[in-house]
Amino acid sequence: MPLVTVTVCAPKDAAFKASVLDAVHAALVASGVPEADRFQRVLELPAQDFRYDASYPDVTGARDDDFLLIEILWSAGRSVKIRKALLADLMQRLAAAGRNPENVMVCFRETTRENWAFAGGRLLHA
Repeated sequence: MPLVTVTVCAPKDAAFKASVLDAVHAALVASGVPEADRFQRVLELPAQDFRYDASYPDVTGARDDDFLLIEILWSAGRSVKIRKALLADLMQRLAAAGRNPENVMVCFRETTRENWAFAGGRLLHA
């Protein structure tokens, strides 16, 4: 179960946020995540609360106010090959939605399966 957090600089309209969330979910599904496994949130922060470097470490051009910080928390065990394929797919989908891939940072975080309680406090994998 991936938990996706997208942090953006305020304000962003619903269409902007939906295009990003839909692209992330489609790339996750293409990587093997079930279609119904969609848990996402958007953190929309004022500029004074969301600071980032415009060019670190190797950005072509410069980041702007449409910068996306995408964090994907998922169960441990996915290979680098799967991550690279997901990233390539995601960048294609974001570009098709009018988002600049150079304006996107993705961070994968892993946890073990026994750390997920999906509902009712039940640890299904423990």
